[in-house]
Amino acid sequence: MTKDVVIEKAFVAMHNAYAPYSNYHVGSCVKTKDGHYFLGANIENASFGATNCGERSAVFACYSNGYRKEDIESIAIVTDGSILAGPCGICRQVLSELLEEDTPIYLSNGKEEMTTNMAALLPLSFGRKDLNDRL
Repeated sequence: MTKDVVIEKAFVAMHNAYAPYSNYHVGSCVKTKDGHYFLGANIENASFGATNCGERSAVFACYSNGYRKEDIESIAIVTDGSILAGPCGICRQVLSELLEEDTPIYLSNGKEEMTTNMAALLPLSFGRKDLNDRL
C-alpha cells in the first residue's frame, strides 16, 4: 500500500536526522505521481533559526528536482516523539504554498497514525491569493 511505503521511507529518512540540540528526530518522504520518492530529515543548527525541518527538506528536494505541487501524490512526516506531532508553524506556511490543499499528509510516530491535509492543518492560510492584486 502506498501509504505504508511512504511512511516506511520517512522512518528511514528519520535515521539521518541531525538533532544534537533537541534530540527530536523527524523524517519525511514525498511521493510524486510518477513514482519518485524524495526524503528529508530535520537538520539542526546551533543558531536555531538556521534549522531545517524534515518535511521542508523533503519538499525542497522534490522541488529542486523540477517537481511542483500538482506532481506530488502524498507526503509522510514521522517522528520519534511519544505523541503524534504535526508540522510546525513555519512548515505549515511553506507546505500550504508547495502542496495542493487536499494532498494526503500522513503523520506517524510509530505508535499512532493520522491522515490529514493542508486544508485541515492551516485553514485560512496566507498565500499567493492574498497577494494577487499586488503582483
